Amino acid sequence: MGVEKNLRGVLRSEVDRSVSRDSIIVVDSLNNIKGYRYELWCLARASGIRYCVLFCDTEVDHCREWNTKRQEKGEPTFEKPDRRNRWDSPLFELFPSKDGVMESSPVIAEAVSYLTKKVDSKTRDVRVLQPTIATQTARTTEANSLYEMDKATQEVVNAIVEAQSCGLGLPVNKISLVGLPELRSLRRTFIKLAGQYSLSGPPPPTDADSAKRMFVDYLNREISS
Repeated sequence: MGVEKNLRGVLRSEVDRSVSRDSIIVVDSLNNIKGYRYELWCLARASGIRYCVLFCDTEVDHCREWNTKRQEKGEPTFEKPDRRNRWDSPLFELFPSKDGVMESSPVIAEAVSYLTKKVDSKTRDVRVLQPTIATQTARTTEANSLYEMDKATQEVVNAIVEAQSCGLGLPVNKISLVGLPELRSLRRTFIKLAGQYSLSGPPPPTDADSAKRMFVDYLNREISS
């Protein structure tokens, strides 16, 4: 379950970086948790683009058998998309157990048409998601937080390098002596992790002091290990 959670975080981050009005993003993954589908829908809405779900259905008995086995292993079960949920709509459904597996499918063609069809003010059968004030504010706050974190972590790296260059021969803020390339690598990883966490939780701290403390704690853990 921990590996699946990390994978969902990576996929969500990739989607967030890739979405644009000039491309189609296909998240070809399990997407079996409705809360996760809602998060993807929020990313699409915040970017002001179209969104749909393509669901490959299967027999109920098979689903129950698979879910039972997953429960026995302590793995999360599947939550079937429901077109009544805005994050599962519009919903295009495939039924390979009934219709067989085909190279091409009218359902997939419909989904592609929905995502690529030209729209204007008179279009009624295609919904382009619109960002809300809440999502726009959240993205602005997140961007500001990451900017402050970028500045704060660079100041920490500069302070460590300067202290070491002065030949003090002592740890800086309890951080053992470490080379600049490793510091840069750890800083990049820290900022990346902070950005991924902000997608599913609160944004990184906006004040420099908190960001510096977090980064120093992170360096202590990583270098000591």
